[in-house]
Amino acid sequence: MVIYHLSTECYPVAKVGGLADVVGALPKYQNKVKGIEAKVVMPWYNKPFVREHEFDVVFDGFIHQGPNMLQVQVMKEKTNVLGFELYMVRIPGLLDRDNPYGYQDESFQFLAFQHGVLHWLCAMELRPDVLHCHDYHTGLVPFMVEHCPEFSFLKGVKTIGTIHNGEYQGMMSWNMANYMPSFDTYKWGLMDWNGLMNPLASMIKCADAFTTVSEGYLEELFISFRGIESLVRQEFGKAYGIINGIDTEVWNPETDPMLDFNFNIKNAVAQKKKNKEKLCKEYGLNPKLPLFAFIGRFATEKGADLLPDVVWKSIKQSYGALNIMILGSGNVYIENKLKEYDYTYTNFALDLGYKEHLSHKIYASADFLLMPSRVEPCGLNQMYSMRYGTVPVVRYTGGLKDTVEDISTGGAGLNFTYPGVDDIVHAMNRALGIYHQNGIMEELIHANMNFDFAWEKSAEKYIALYNS
Repeated sequence: MVIYHLSTECYPVAKVGGLADVVGALPKYQNKVKGIEAKVVMPWYNKPFVREHEFDVVFDGFIHQGPNMLQVQVMKEKTNVLGFELYMVRIPGLLDRDNPYGYQDESFQFLAFQHGVLHWLCAMELRPDVLHCHDYHTGLVPFMVEHCPEFSFLKGVKTIGTIHNGEYQGMMSWNMANYMPSFDTYKWGLMDWNGLMNPLASMIKCADAFTTVSEGYLEELFISFRGIESLVRQEFGKAYGIINGIDTEVWNPETDPMLDFNFNIKNAVAQKKKNKEKLCKEYGLNPKLPLFAFIGRFATEKGADLLPDVVWKSIKQSYGALNIMILGSGNVYIENKLKEYDYTYTNFALDLGYKEHLSHKIYASADFLLMPSRVEPCGLNQMYSMRYGTVPVVRYTGGLKDTVEDISTGGAGLNFTYPGVDDIVHAMNRALGIYHQNGIMEELIHANMNFDFAWEKSAEKYIALYNS
């Protein structure tokens, strides 16, 4: 069985969020199953990975996007260093930039990517068994395969859509239809939702099946999905919730080259302490105090707008008996407020930006990880933290409630229900009580490291879905 994963992100080539981690790991683990051949197709970016690896040009052609004729090059990484065949689509002026997102012509970019991929497959007569489309950026592929005459060679190929984050749906004016490949116009309704082209809604309508990245998130979409709840309920017969896994080869505290002191479950307590002492020294924190950490984008869906008040209130209520470290970037107001506290409080540390190496060090050093998410389709940070013996303190929502059980009911984490400052600080106070009970803290470290979030189980569920 041949599967092509279509995505705008793939770790370590280009990463903005969890989508990259999934696409960088799932195909690798699928390829370990006999008879499965999984590949990844993504846009070309001006990134270090691309400059540091060799690529062969396997296709060079042209497409028309409205009045524009665009060159489409497809390049294949030579050595399959990621554990799967990696193809990158380059279109001068659209798919040749530094970053996946943030450009005013994103709609043109994503349309051109989808058009270019399908044109290449048809021109080279490459007919996979499954096209696995990730998020709205590739959400029009299922429609195009069935209803664009240009791609008749692919008609009937099975399509799967995965919703990593339904907050983003790619809605655009119907004027953009002029830049689509020619399609059966009487089928326009399959791309429409409330008078706009909606790629995510189209994916749900047209794909043979669609998945969410946790069972809990799928349940939430039936109730709250930015206006397309009724569509999910209508198409529930082809909806599946499959929890993400993590790449345990990359996220392994015993072999992780990014850590100062590696460890396993037997020596985790002592080695985590060493990592924490070194990190605290670098950032001017007191290593004798419990360390809470937040890693992620400064977005309201992540609850990041609550962080400044959480920092202020938790330090005030505890009389400074804790450390807080935050790694992330995004909303400028949040960044500036946190910068202010970074100067004000000696037991608060801030590092702005996306820094993969530092995130590994924080997971290995922190005692507790904060995830006050308003929306969390799956969440990978809590799995990384647990793998590294760090206790997750999470809001009970989406994938977080599927992966983190509160200690009060036999789990190894801490849950809170409402995404508000008081609830978060209350959960942190519970954590402080646990921290000073050495026996319990050690048990939680070991219990979290014993959880199995490896991709094998999830990869098997996807393959079973393909086979169905």
